[in-house]
Amino acid sequence: MSQEKAKTTFAVFFGNRGFFPGSLQASARREMRSVLEGMGHRVIVSDEKATRYGAIETPAEGRKYAGFLHKHRGEFGGVILCLPNFGDENGAAAALEDAGVPVLIQAYPDEMAKMGPEVRRDAFCGKFSIMDVFCQKGMKFTALKPHVVHPAANAFAANVDHFDRLCRVVNGMRRMTVGAVGARTTAFKTVRIDELALERHGITMETLDLSDIFNRMEKLKAADPAMKAKVKRLRAYTNWRGVPATAFDRLTRLGVVLDRVIVEFGMDCLAIRCWVEMQSVLGISPCVLLSEMNDRGIATACEVDAGNAVAMHALKLASGRPATCLDWNNNYGDEEEKVILFHCGPVPQSLMTAKGQVEDHAILANAVGKGCAWGCNTGRIAPAPFTFGSLLTEDGKLKFFLGQGRFTGDPIPRDYFGCAGVAEIAGLQEGLRTIGLAGFRHHVSVTPSHVMEPVREAFEHYLGYQVTPF
Repeated sequence: MSQEKAKTTFAVFFGNRGFFPGSLQASARREMRSVLEGMGHRVIVSDEKATRYGAIETPAEGRKYAGFLHKHRGEFGGVILCLPNFGDENGAAAALEDAGVPVLIQAYPDEMAKMGPEVRRDAFCGKFSIMDVFCQKGMKFTALKPHVVHPAANAFAANVDHFDRLCRVVNGMRRMTVGAVGARTTAFKTVRIDELALERHGITMETLDLSDIFNRMEKLKAADPAMKAKVKRLRAYTNWRGVPATAFDRLTRLGVVLDRVIVEFGMDCLAIRCWVEMQSVLGISPCVLLSEMNDRGIATACEVDAGNAVAMHALKLASGRPATCLDWNNNYGDEEEKVILFHCGPVPQSLMTAKGQVEDHAILANAVGKGCAWGCNTGRIAPAPFTFGSLLTEDGKLKFFLGQGRFTGDPIPRDYFGCAGVAEIAGLQEGLRTIGLAGFRHHVSVTPSHVMEPVREAFEHYLGYQVTPF
């Protein structure tokens, strides 16, 4: 199920210095709108008649533009500060100091054949002045390479893609809610989290007891339209050959209840206590439900790992693709830059090589008995580049590691239980040592595609998180 997020809507600011020709502003307005809309972004631009050439030069004009942004607050997720010429740093600062969203500074390049006084831009120099004053005022902004770039250039398209992903992460993380369904399994002290540290970074945690979830499940009627819709969705989602009807019914009920508490508590992501009460009381494992929710874009971690639920949410925002939580699980023979990443079955179907097969939990069967843990969506992870990371809280701080790698098509033994893939990561052994010494957990969040750089800039520069490169 596709969950590609709509691209960021940008407000575009045009900077000016009065002794430059107005034609530079007019062409820039046309070019920026055309390029951005061609990339799938909605664009908000102030009225061309509101100021001279529709650009901002003086602090008074800057305050007028600030009013324009205030009027459209909530409609845009980032500002692109465009410099067709040198621009004026004081007007730009007055306009954007309360923008409340990330700002990308773009400056037009000069052309060697157009260096005369009447056509030279000098935006190369002007960009430094704006960056300088923004730094003096403590204003956050993004500046990418090359220092000057034309909107029609491929490099500008790459910059916009980076900035779009960054904006999604920043705007999606500043105010969010993570759910914890069930208490942390006492054996897993590795997934401890500091709720106050999360709260001070704008992340609220809502917690529910498993008894409440079980009670809601029991009260559901088979004729409830949500039950019928969930049956249809789950039957089409994966293969259920051999799964007992009772187990399927309980998984369906749990799926409906989880959907409802997500809406009720406004959860952006969640983590679930998935053993052993689910198995000993209900005879199910919720893995396939996590798989399906992740595929819908609701980042859901197992083992009440709220930290990785938050990390999954961030990675999903950046990639526009599903995320999942896996174990750093096995070496891959003697290959030092390869590792088997695995979990019992919460991997989104769209990240797998084929439809999975729902099975009994072969490992937990040792504790609860065979036939008491149906729900693991087993299979293999499809080859693809991916970005990975994880979160821990320490001394009131949010600390992440981030890295990139690729899932390969290397074989895994047929009797290997669950859903797994072979990951190839440069510098794997040193990276594992680094995160181990820093106290990171055995879980890792992953999402397809390489989006580490916009995530890292969003975390460090705009959100105030600490990042350790893997």
